[in-house]
Amino acid sequence: MAGYVYIVTNRPHGTLYIGVTSDLERRVFEHREGLIKGFTSRYGCRRLVWYVEHFEIGSAIAREKALKGWNRAWKIALVSDFNPGWDDLYERFV
Repeated sequence: MAGYVYIVTNRPHGTLYIGVTSDLERRVFEHREGLIKGFTSRYGCRRLVWYVEHFEIGSAIAREKALKGWNRAWKIALVSDFNPGWDDLYERFV
């Protein structure tokens, strides 16, 4: 089964949330609609700004854990290199 690692935020250079899922469109929809109680709903993280697809869910989970260990500056650089305008990429999936 394939998997995605993704980053959602509340605004450019704002609060970052890193997650993993097998269905990116559904998961980001849940974040956008506030259906997931916890960190993302509390901080308003609804904007998909970065993602990468993995062919195996296990490698996606390993990548998520690695990214969560990165310092904030590295995470900001990762998003900025991939998506310089910090645009909401959700529209690519709907």
